[in-house]
Amino acid sequence: MSQDVPPAPEALFTGSSQMHALVRAHDWASTPVGPVASWPTSLKVLVKTLLGSRYPMILTWGPQLSQFYNDAYSAVIGDKHPGALGTDIRGTLAEAWDALGPLVMEAMTTGAASWVPALMLLLERSGYREESYFDVSHAPAYDDTGAIGGMLAVCAEVTQQVLSGRRMRLLRDLSARASDTRSVTKTCRDLMSAMAEHPLDVPFALLYLRSAEGRTLTLSGSVGVAPGGPLSPESVALDPALPEAAPFLRALEGGPVRRDGLEALLSLRGGPFGDAVGSLLLQPLAGAGSSAPLGVLVTGLSPNRAFDEGSASFFELLAAQVAVALRNARAYEEERQRAEQLAELDRAKTAFFHNISHEFRTPLTLMMGPLEDVLAQAQVTEAARRDLEVVHRNAGRLLRLVNTLLDFSRLEAGRSDSRFEPIDLAALTQDLASNFRSAVERTGLGFTVDCAPLPEPVYVDPRMWEKVVFNLLSNALKFTFAGSIAVRLTAGDGDVVLRVSDTGTGIPAGELPHLFERFHRVRNARSRTHEGTGIGLALVRELVALHGGDVRVESREGEGTTFTVHLPRGLGHLPSERILAPREEEPPSQGARPFLQEVERWADVEPEPPVTTVSVPGVGAESGMKSGAEAPRQRVLVADDNVDMREYVARVLSPSFDVMLAADGQSALDAARANPPDLVLTDVMMPRLGGFGLLRALRESPATRAIPVVMLSARAGEEAAVEGLEAGADDYLVKPFSARELVARVRSMLELARMRRDSLRQELVAASLRERLQARDDFLAVASHELKTPLAAFRLHLERLERGLGDEARNRVQSPLASAGRQVQRLHALMETLLDVSQLTTGRLALDLNDVDLTTVVGDAVARLRDEVERLGVKVTLEAAAPLVGRYDRLRIDQVVTNLLANAAKYGQGRPIEVRVAAQEGTARVTVRDEGIGISAEDRARIFERFERAVPGRNYGGLGLGLWIARQVVEAHGGRISVDSAPGAGATFVVELPLEGLKAA
Repeated sequence: MSQDVPPAPEALFTGSSQMHALVRAHDWASTPVGPVASWPTSLKVLVKTLLGSRYPMILTWGPQLSQFYNDAYSAVIGDKHPGALGTDIRGTLAEAWDALGPLVMEAMTTGAASWVPALMLLLERSGYREESYFDVSHAPAYDDTGAIGGMLAVCAEVTQQVLSGRRMRLLRDLSARASDTRSVTKTCRDLMSAMAEHPLDVPFALLYLRSAEGRTLTLSGSVGVAPGGPLSPESVALDPALPEAAPFLRALEGGPVRRDGLEALLSLRGGPFGDAVGSLLLQPLAGAGSSAPLGVLVTGLSPNRAFDEGSASFFELLAAQVAVALRNARAYEEERQRAEQLAELDRAKTAFFHNISHEFRTPLTLMMGPLEDVLAQAQVTEAARRDLEVVHRNAGRLLRLVNTLLDFSRLEAGRSDSRFEPIDLAALTQDLASNFRSAVERTGLGFTVDCAPLPEPVYVDPRMWEKVVFNLLSNALKFTFAGSIAVRLTAGDGDVVLRVSDTGTGIPAGELPHLFERFHRVRNARSRTHEGTGIGLALVRELVALHGGDVRVESREGEGTTFTVHLPRGLGHLPSERILAPREEEPPSQGARPFLQEVERWADVEPEPPVTTVSVPGVGAESGMKSGAEAPRQRVLVADDNVDMREYVARVLSPSFDVMLAADGQSALDAARANPPDLVLTDVMMPRLGGFGLLRALRESPATRAIPVVMLSARAGEEAAVEGLEAGADDYLVKPFSARELVARVRSMLELARMRRDSLRQELVAASLRERLQARDDFLAVASHELKTPLAAFRLHLERLERGLGDEARNRVQSPLASAGRQVQRLHALMETLLDVSQLTTGRLALDLNDVDLTTVVGDAVARLRDEVERLGVKVTLEAAAPLVGRYDRLRIDQVVTNLLANAAKYGQGRPIEVRVAAQEGTARVTVRDEGIGISAEDRARIFERFERAVPGRNYGGLGLGLWIARQVVEAHGGRISVDSAPGAGATFVVELPLEGLKAA
């Protein structure tokens, strides 16, 4: 009879994991579950299944709750593994048993399974009380009899997921709270309140902001700790000498700084289990771009979470979110401050306009009154009358501008002196528009005024309505050159509609939204004048708004523009206190006269030709010459869109110059291209083409590029002048200017232009001479090269002839042959010299540098020439030092020594020549001395130039190029050549070569 033997643990729990090995090796006999052989089959199956799973699982068995778990679960209990195997689970998870015990016991006693997601557990698995979260499931485990023998739990740690979700809510709350902030103070308060709602992640927080000067941090918000404590000072002086400033300085300069062991100083409990908080983190709050940090954020760290990589990333995002919110708040405050400053400047400007307008009226009254009295006198000469009319007309224009500024300043300040009264608006508008009929028809335009009777009077301020109509009509005439202008007044549904239409140049679509803005002017628009302040239409809008109405514009470029004014009928839209109200002041009304005086001058522009010429009698363009011997008068082209200014400049300049007048920049440009003037005098702001555009066009054309340009402008100040000069103008003259200053500037510019032309002419002559010299040098190079070929052939034939002669014939012709050979050699040397000149003058000299013994080169040259020189009775001595080896061109140094020896023999009067080579004072020196005729002081200054001889006027032969070539060669080596001589005392030439790269052999 056989008996079944239960398998051993080694055969039952096979597997390669750590827990398989631990279960096999464990002494189960010493545990309440007994040896493996006594285990029920159900327990063996459960343990085997558990060990084979990769999901965290734990099994408790028996009343002592002995525990079995797998490798995945071992990470859950941390440091308590592997000692927990086979022990009571209540000991292993003692700190978490309050939460887990009921679930375990429920499964073992009732057999009911449970599932709890994100269960918070207190674990001490890593050496501290840790906040952790698990998804857990507990189910009963049955024995072989079907009774509950234990509990099987499956769990998954979700701590990081729970923490991440909670931290994201905090960051989202920060963003939401800060998005509505409007100041730095409120932003700090909102940020702290958001953090206060998340104490598990931020037990406390302190927000320090850097002061404007950057030397102090100020506590601007706190949560969790009271301000003024040992770790929460209300201000921190950023002084490196202060210990309390050290962590803040490190954070500002290098990033996050963590401090631990602060439980006693903080006296704060935190985390889900109320443990002492002892760690904090200091982080810089980044400023915009590369600017300094805004401050420091101090946050407490939870005592129940390790400061791991996830925590570091969270606090980095937290500091970044706080910094963004603070930067936005500061940007808002700065923008608000700028807006307040601009508003204050605008109020100051309005007050200035109001005050200055009042101040202008008195001198203008004292100007215009006496002018009118003088003009009324019959004895005024015609010329004087014209001048006075110009003054009176422009004084009226200035008064109109002053009144406009005064009206505008009143409107801006809310102090308009309005008086609304019932008016027959059709009749009033008809009368006002009719004032312009003469001026409009003089320009050749059609003019239609259609003001049908209205069903009832309309409440308006007559003076304000007058300004509305006059501004719209003058604006229409300014921009209309062909077609017609129409004024129509009609009754609408509850309102009155005024339309002023023209067939003018139109307005670009991009300009329409800005048309009613103060001081806005359409750039580069074609108009009868470029003058104006840009406040006429802005004033119209304000005046219409005071009547409770609005003004609109419709326009198409090249087709025309229509302004439409809507005025409500009745009284309900008007302030009751201004109905038939008395005026505070009653200045005399100017009516249409200031507008008409200006537009009539515009009408005078059109009949004029684009360019007119003004000359004084007997001179000018017609006469061509003042008199038989005098030079022709210089011509000045004047471009200005103001008729009075053109006429004034013409009167000032015409006694001295022929003056051409142009009404705009385009006409001036056409005239300058057709017949270039001597000078252009141009205004900056003109229709069609402005002064800067005219200047650019003149400078782009070769025919007009050199014409002097003087710019006239009413823009005073250094910046305006610099802008004009940088654009290429020759001079800049600010209005107003005197007649004497204008004439002086024009004369000065014309004289400078003449000097520039003379200078240019001299440069052209010099360039021509340089070209000729270059051609000569090129010819010398080519000629020398071509002559060397026949000379070489000639020398070869002489040598062949000499070898072919017999002894008797050779003796008979030896002297002539030797003479012919010397002449060939002389011609060859001459060709070489000319080639050297060509290379040197064209910069093509190339040195062939090698290691050369300077002493040997000089010695070879002396030996080669000694026989020839001594035949002339001249003794040559050489004194040489030790060999000097350096980087030299052997042939060129030989050429220098040869030239110096030849000169010494030529001018030495048969006396001895001394040659010396030595190293002296850091240089290599070659000295050639003779006792000949010497050189005078005035001749020494030129002997190293081309084609110069030591003794001028005396024929010693040669081209005068040897010393010049010697100097060029020496200087190409980085050296210098000099001479010391006096008449009758000989000459000493010294060649000095640098010792860089030299070495003693």
